[in-house]
Amino acid sequence: MFSDSDPIAAIATPPGRGGIGVVRVSGADLAPVIAGLLGPQSGRMLQPRRATLARFLAADGTAIDEGIALLFAAPQSYTGETVLELQGHGGPMVLQLLLGRCLEAGRAIGLRLAQPGEFTRRAYLNERLDLAQAEAVADLIEASTAAAARSAGRSLTGEFSQRIGALVEATLELRMLVEATLDFPEEEIDFLQAADARGRLASIRGGLDDLLLRARQGAVLRQGLNVVLAGSPNVGKSSLLNALAGEEVAIVTPVAGTTRDRIVQPVAVHGILLNIVDTAGLRPTCDEIERLGIERTLAEVARADVVLHLVDATQPAADAEVLEQVRQRAGKGVPLLTVVNKIDLTGEAPQADAARITLSAKTGAGLDGLRSALLGVAGWNESTRGEDVFLARERHLQALAQAHEHLAVAAAQADAEHGYGNARLELFAEELRLAGERLGEITGEVTADDLLGRIFSRFCIGK
Repeated sequence: MFSDSDPIAAIATPPGRGGIGVVRVSGADLAPVIAGLLGPQSGRMLQPRRATLARFLAADGTAIDEGIALLFAAPQSYTGETVLELQGHGGPMVLQLLLGRCLEAGRAIGLRLAQPGEFTRRAYLNERLDLAQAEAVADLIEASTAAAARSAGRSLTGEFSQRIGALVEATLELRMLVEATLDFPEEEIDFLQAADARGRLASIRGGLDDLLLRARQGAVLRQGLNVVLAGSPNVGKSSLLNALAGEEVAIVTPVAGTTRDRIVQPVAVHGILLNIVDTAGLRPTCDEIERLGIERTLAEVARADVVLHLVDATQPAADAEVLEQVRQRAGKGVPLLTVVNKIDLTGEAPQADAARITLSAKTGAGLDGLRSALLGVAGWNESTRGEDVFLARERHLQALAQAHEHLAVAAAQADAEHGYGNARLELFAEELRLAGERLGEITGEVTADDLLGRIFSRFCIGK
């Protein structure tokens, strides 16, 4: 079993060749590693937080590489432990030799290869980051749009955690007030009215509602939206994919059934990543290859966040059977938008409402309406443009939703027809406690070891 107190080492830059590569070492006492890599005089040469040009030495004293050595003394480091960073040339073999030499020099102190996410896990355990900030590190690395990167950066600086902390503190203060009132039951109603308990609860709920809205928008920003194009052959699915992508991604011909396998193209709209999935046309067929393509189409429909059912404007009523197929395979609650394409052939003007969009993939007319409709389906507020949202994960959303439910129950106790009553007041306090616990799970104030294992195992090795 590995211990969180073991010294650890890893290559902290991506695989492949680059101008610079970094090997990172973290532990309580790295003196043997420093002496082994930089020579016996390195203790006087290497000063904390100052870049030092040095040769990185093999066991026989020959140079492996020459680069920059940086020492970060505990607790002023990323992990909260003493950290040594060796910045050398970014060749894979050089970095492997350098890492191997670190492990060799640190064998006496039990230095081992880091597990995925272990450096950031140390930062969390040593209170350099809370859990939400630690997750923001991975989100920042994985960000696929500028808006997602900015949002992850705000979470990393603690903005999301501060909002959570303020709600936890307000909930705790109200709970303390209520529990103190339980000691004086004859004064409970007057005391709570004087302290404006209902008003305080309403303020907490309002703050949580706002945070939940921004977190849901952030979840869309982080994960993107899987948009599946479905419909009969030759209704313009591939043309629409090309129009949204702004390039010829899919082959377009007048021959029905040209697309036989799915094509996925990421498209950014106002900072939101849309994964547009072009699929084989849905129709009865005896062609085995086309039949397999249709099965894959229906499988994509089942995994979609949004389904666009494309219809030919010149034959708007011809797809009733296809529409039924799509409805049967789409997930429960998944939005289904009808997109009437080829309005350039009918002379119609582009229109867009909650369930039906008319456009021309050939001319581009109506595409802006489709983009806005997709963002609306995602719950995205275009006015914010991602400047005030948080890259929430599924566990964040669940915790926020559960806290919201507990506060709703507390409000019901407060608004009961016959006043609080001692038992009702206890229920009120208990719901506040439960809401605070759910919020605390987000930042790691309340957590479990198995949850930490799942979170940090998804990180890259050098983080």
